[in-house]
Amino acid sequence: MGKANPGRFFEDYRLGEVIRHATLRTVGSGERALYHALYPARHALHSSDEFARSCGLPAAPLDDLIAFHTVFGKTVPDISLNAVANLGYGEGRWLRPVFPGDTLKAESEVIGLKQNSSGRSGIVWVRTRGINQHGQEVLSYVRWVMVKKRDPDSPAPEATIPELAGVVDPESLVAPDGLDFTAYDFTLAGEPHRWGDYAPGEKIDHVDGVTVEEAEHMMATRLWQNTARVHFDTRARPDGRRLIYGGHVISLARALSFNGLANAQMILGLNAGAHANPCFAGDTVRAWSEVLDKAPAAVPGAGLLRLRLVATKGETGFDLRGEDGRHLPDILLDLDYWALMPL
Repeated sequence: MGKANPGRFFEDYRLGEVIRHATLRTVGSGERALYHALYPARHALHSSDEFARSCGLPAAPLDDLIAFHTVFGKTVPDISLNAVANLGYGEGRWLRPVFPGDTLKAESEVIGLKQNSSGRSGIVWVRTRGINQHGQEVLSYVRWVMVKKRDPDSPAPEATIPELAGVVDPESLVAPDGLDFTAYDFTLAGEPHRWGDYAPGEKIDHVDGVTVEEAEHMMATRLWQNTARVHFDTRARPDGRRLIYGGHVISLARALSFNGLANAQMILGLNAGAHANPCFAGDTVRAWSEVLDKAPAAVPGAGLLRLRLVATKGETGFDLRGEDGRHLPDILLDLDYWALMPL
């Protein structure tokens, strides 16, 4: 028993410490196949080497969220094994594409700590970096997690809440070298809608829904080597239910958004994100998007769309919050991101 890792508790974190996460992970075409089997993912740039080559890339990169989930999964044993909930994201940037055969590792810096008033848990903010086999950053993001305390009577650290940018500066976003959308084939991509067809304030109902199955969400979470107990062990929550990994909901919603945003080919920035309410097996996930802003991109033939992606388990229309300002109970995900789209 003494050799088993019980995971970190809130009082185990120190402001400014850098945690190097185990283990290295080489990702390949198998991850892509499983990802596309688990989610209805079909964006052309990530599905076809030939389409990617027509856009100036050597081959199809793995889906942006494969990179995110792989890096995220590395952090779980050190950051959120004893989490009550993953609360939010910010300042995310995809910095280099990940191709089959790349090896990823992750490290996180603790940038904030705040004990909750109950004294039984606290919030930990970390900035996580995903790094490839060449020592290059492929991804960077901040997330904050509510983590249990081992001893409620242990002293609280001095509260430090990091100041995070509400929006990632679009000029700081990085697209893959050589990417060029001037010869983009809209027919093969699946929709005719281009950057100029979208306007801030527009809302898009993505129409379709996917019912979450118990076995599938656990398979997906294992695929990313995410070991958080709340996703697998019915004893980990007082209600005896397995909580769906929030990233599973993100990928479902992103895949559903193809219907109306098929040409939003790459996620380059993550401005903010919240898992507003828990998701459980049996819930049917639907999605809608709102166009928040537009910006030029340093990619020939492309522009940037700032999109709000909302996942819901009900028929809430385009309503997001109640009169009290809180997310409605059917809202599962509220994600604000920058996507690259052909002109």
